[in-house]
Amino acid sequence: MALILGKEYCKVDSNGRFKFPIALKRQLETDDGRFVIRQSNYAECLELWTYASFSEEVEKFQRQLNPYRREDRELLRKLTEGNIIELDTNDRLMVPAEQKHVIAKAKEIVLQSTGKFIELWDREAYDKMNNSGIDYAALAESLLGREFPPSDKTLVDFDGRK
Repeated sequence: MALILGKEYCKVDSNGRFKFPIALKRQLETDDGRFVIRQSNYAECLELWTYASFSEEVEKFQRQLNPYRREDRELLRKLTEGNIIELDTNDRLMVPAEQKHVIAKAKEIVLQSTGKFIELWDREAYDKMNNSGIDYAALAESLLGREFPPSDKTLVDFDGRK
């Protein structure tokens, strides 16, 4: 899985297309050009994943959720809801009709990396969220400033192994 870093501003045309920034594209050279785009469950934005990273995420969900339990199946369905999109010959991506409402009024969008995937924000919504008054220093202290160095009990990798 590629580590994706950066924040880019892009113009969006009336069809929901935008030129994918070269600075982000260079970080993804090893991927096959396919992306998965889905509406975020956590914010008023879209999430853009490389196909390979999204596949890894889905495999993790499938290991953790039981398809024979209704709640697990409903969550799995929601978390895997998305569309595959590809760069066109001009390095543009087009937001599918099902998700276009998230950026429908946008003339400009913000692509903000999270390390694993890229959030696509309407520029106005991004600015509003970014200026919401969140005390990021206090948040980092409360979430990241826990016991240090971590005890053996907290050293668990992604698959739950120590």
